Amino acid sequence: MKKLLKSLLCAVLLTTLLVGCGNQTNQGVTKVAVIQLVDHTSLNTIKKAFDEQMQALGYKEGENVEYIFANANGDNNTASSIVQDFKGKSPDVVVAIATPVAQASAPLAKDMPVVFAAVTDPITAKLTTTLEKPDKNITGTSDEVQVDKILERALEIDPDMKTLGVIYNKGETNSVTNIQKAKDFALKHNIKIEEVTITSLNEAQSAINVLTQKCDAVFSPNDNTVASAMNVVATACKKAKIPFYVGADSMVQDGGFLSVGITYDDLGKETANMVDQVLKGTDVSNIPVKVFKDNLKIFVNEKTMKELGIELPKNIQDDEALIIMK
Repeated sequence: MKKLLKSLLCAVLLTTLLVGCGNQTNQGVTKVAVIQLVDHTSLNTIKKAFDEQMQALGYKEGENVEYIFANANGDNNTASSIVQDFKGKSPDVVVAIATPVAQASAPLAKDMPVVFAAVTDPITAKLTTTLEKPDKNITGTSDEVQVDKILERALEIDPDMKTLGVIYNKGETNSVTNIQKAKDFALKHNIKIEEVTITSLNEAQSAINVLTQKCDAVFSPNDNTVASAMNVVATACKKAKIPFYVGADSMVQDGGFLSVGITYDDLGKETANMVDQVLKGTDVSNIPVKVFKDNLKIFVNEKTMKELGIELPKNIQDDEALIIMK
């Protein structure tokens, strides 16, 4: 009987050890799902900085973290399908890069935390009702566009500006918010607004051609459709000798003339820091939405400036915040 009991105990112990070994590969592995709206410099910069910062924080792909990445290619239906796929894979956290995919991911917050990047107006986008204490299991980083500061610089460069063109996709909540700010600024400064909207890259050429015939300058916020068409829009503005003011440093990098704001590298890094907090157990309601308002930079594309024949006013030239992008 003692031999039988001993054999049984050994068998149970061996089974336990085998099960433990079988689960070992899954222990300590965090699953992070990332959805990006579309490929363009702004969002790609955020994703790259996010990846690098996650690694710096100790998350090593294939060792202690598994990434599930998907690109919606600018299509809302695709985004919805991706979100459904994420739901079935039960990640520990979902990261959504850009407002439309953050909105598409919002239903997942019932079961898992969602951290967004580059959402201009999280409250209008209905991702939270408060920035200080996020109340829908969703938080993240806001790329609030400094519309007034950008257009103030535009007036310093051209005090006689009478007509400002705006180009954007009215289907993007972030763009609608920022264009309203531009309209409010124009009203205060007796500037006429000429407005065109686009819904796809195919409409960009004809839309910008309309504006360049009517305006002294053109402005676009951090609009994803316009950002994806920078080669068309920026080229048309340079050809017409009209400055193109934009809502992101990456859009200046892609040929826009000037912007005022943060670097999208910083946005990606901070998004990773917030994901790290979530994974370490901090409740989302205790992670305020990060809005970058301090240490703003003035970004100017040197090549575009030369092609436009513009000389920056001395106060901008002497500003310590000025960054000339080669």
